[in-house]
Amino acid sequence: MRVIPGLWRWRRNPLRRRTDTAETWAALLAAALIVIGAPAAGVAVGTGVHDRLAQWVHDQRQARHLVTATVVRRVPHPPIDPDPETSSARDAHHRVVATWRAPDGRVLTGPSISPRSVTPGDRFRLWTDARGRIVPRPMDLSTATSHAVLAGAGAAAATAALVEAARRLVVWRLMHRRYTRWDQAWERAGQDWGRTGTGR
Repeated sequence: MRVIPGLWRWRRNPLRRRTDTAETWAALLAAALIVIGAPAAGVAVGTGVHDRLAQWVHDQRQARHLVTATVVRRVPHPPIDPDPETSSARDAHHRVVATWRAPDGRVLTGPSISPRSVTPGDRFRLWTDARGRIVPRPMDLSTATSHAVLAGAGAAAATAALVEAARRLVVWRLMHRRYTRWDQAWERAGQDWGRTGTGR
């Protein structure tokens, strides 16, 4: 947007209309909001999301416990889906029945998934909650930061898009008003168009 040159060009031009000045100021305001407002919105959203996710990471680390499980037996794995579009990441894991000690001291046995090929008696690590139920591993801080950065970037882009959409709407309204006035001027001039001595 050529905002500043456009503003000075229309400053003393005798052909300048009020809609031209309004359009230039709308462009100037939109540029300022995009340059200043969009990054500010991105930082605010990103910081808020990061703080919430950091607290969530902390809460998860407090509530989840890494324990050692012992394989009791392997569970037959279902056939791997040959279609790479429908196969899941679980095809790379191994289903087992394992036993582990809950944080409260109880010994639990149940189905689990081992990240590697194991045999009965082998040990592997898994995450549980305070009652010993298997849960996903807690989110790490780097993942939370990545999510916060993406949220901030999305907020900045959405703010810039919203400002640009508002500017285009203002320009459309100004153009509509301009064309309406032209039509009215042509209607007034059309009655005397081409007649000698008109306006004297």
